Amino acid sequence: MFWQEMSRPATTSSLKRKKTEPKSLSDALGDTDQRVLEVIKDTKDMGIWTRDIKNKMKLTDHVVTKSLKSLLAKKLIKEVVNIQNKARKHYMAVEFEPSKEVSGGAWYVEGKLDTKFINDLKNICMTIIGRQKVATFEGIYDLLKKVTKVECTEQHVGEILNSMLLENEIIEVKSTGWGEYHSFPVGTLCYRLGSGAGLGKGARVGAMASIPCGMCPRINQCTPDGVISPATCEYYKKWLSDLNF
Repeated sequence: MFWQEMSRPATTSSLKRKKTEPKSLSDALGDTDQRVLEVIKDTKDMGIWTRDIKNKMKLTDHVVTKSLKSLLAKKLIKEVVNIQNKARKHYMAVEFEPSKEVSGGAWYVEGKLDTKFINDLKNICMTIIGRQKVATFEGIYDLLKKVTKVECTEQHVGEILNSMLLENEIIEVKSTGWGEYHSFPVGTLCYRLGSGAGLGKGARVGAMASIPCGMCPRINQCTPDGVISPATCEYYKKWLSDLNF
């Protein structure tokens, strides 16, 4: 019967064949290819430049080039773009993904700066700040994580905001605790739109003197309607007066 034939024990000859069959493509490689593959694997997610392979193994250009072609054809290695030096061919074992040092991280795709992704993030940040009038880094970061599918770290968001500051698309301000700043403690670093779009009132960092609240030893007790508040603070009033607010 069919099921009996399928469950029949393997013969001695078939067992021998199974033992001699390679376990994987890498087991079927020649000595040179195997050694080149091991050298590439040793570099893990950093990859290795062709010239470094040749120097490390003391092989000729022809031998290494032939071996790399063979490994690529068997899909055991892949060519990756190293943003530190795009002119140099780098190779990596297929089981690894390029490190951020090699790939450039989230800002790069296949070795090219993803300007569309960067501009999209900038536009989202502009929208968040524009709608909220005043926004903190934490507020922007939390909303970005909700509306974008690409993983963004705090460092990424910080870099985006810094580039927007340099282009005067946004400005840094410190909360006064009044009006639009009522939900932020006095002295909290916030962002507003720049270039004349909804600048509002606030202490612009770098362009104006530092708000005295930042050096106040009782800042944690200061609230808009408390015993200690900007409304009764002589230092704060003088700071506003100096800024002609």
